[in-house]
Amino acid sequence: MSSLEEKTIKSEEVFSGKIISLHLKDVELPNGKHSKREIIKHPGAVAILAITDDNKIVMVEQFRKALERTIVEIPAGKLEKGEEPALCARRELEEETGYECASLEWLISFYTSPGFADEIVHLYVAKGLVKKKDPAVLDEDEFVNMEELTLAEAVQYMKDQKIYDAKTVYAVQYLQLQEALAGK
Repeated sequence: MSSLEEKTIKSEEVFSGKIISLHLKDVELPNGKHSKREIIKHPGAVAILAITDDNKIVMVEQFRKALERTIVEIPAGKLEKGEEPALCARRELEEETGYECASLEWLISFYTSPGFADEIVHLYVAKGLVKKKDPAVLDEDEFVNMEELTLAEAVQYMKDQKIYDAKTVYAVQYLQLQEALAGK
């Protein structure tokens, strides 16, 4: 096979919700056979690795219905239609933590589950954090507790499965790598 591309023969939207839509696609495989694919369409999201002046990582704990439990995560949120990821990152940081940042640097963008979803997450590093007097408020259906963790505490949270999502694990391991490269 010279090409790995799957050609879409038919596509049907079978669900359209507030955040995602589900598409059922009939595809022709590289070998000429046919198959079906279930694809989740998502507008994309941002995640923010926010680091305080005393080198703590700003995290939020929230209940995740899909997991039926709370987990601790870096602040994150869905892109609004046409919204620039950096602006979304600043908005989400303020809404979820009350912080604004002096500097915001793009780190990487990655697909969360490319086998069935097109969701992309843009990860930023925020520094120079300052608490706002009148921060933006959370969405009416969003409830979080904020925590500030040292890198060692975050690593322990991963071992204890309090931190259990890919974007946060990635962010913590990025900091571990930076520390190792700096020879700390």
